[in-house]
Amino acid sequence: MSVAQVKNLQRRLDNLAREAETELNRACGHELWQSVGFDAFDGIEDIDRRASANYYYGQWQTVRELQDVLG
Repeated sequence: MSVAQVKNLQRRLDNLAREAETELNRACGHELWQSVGFDAFDGIEDIDRRASANYYYGQWQTVRELQDVLG
C-alpha cells in the first residue's frame, strides 16, 4: 500500500470509530462502556438498543484492531 492509501484508510477507520462511539454512547446513555466494555450492555433493557450497542461495539473493536496493526 502506498502512503496515501494508508493515510486514507486511517482516516476512514477514524470516522468509523467515531461513529461507533457516538452510537454506543447513545445506546448506553453514558460513556461507561469504554471502561467496562461489553458488560455495559447487559443492563440495557430495550432489545433494539442492546442489539445496536452490540453491533457498534463489534465495529469499534474491529476498527481498533485494524488501527493497531497499521500503527
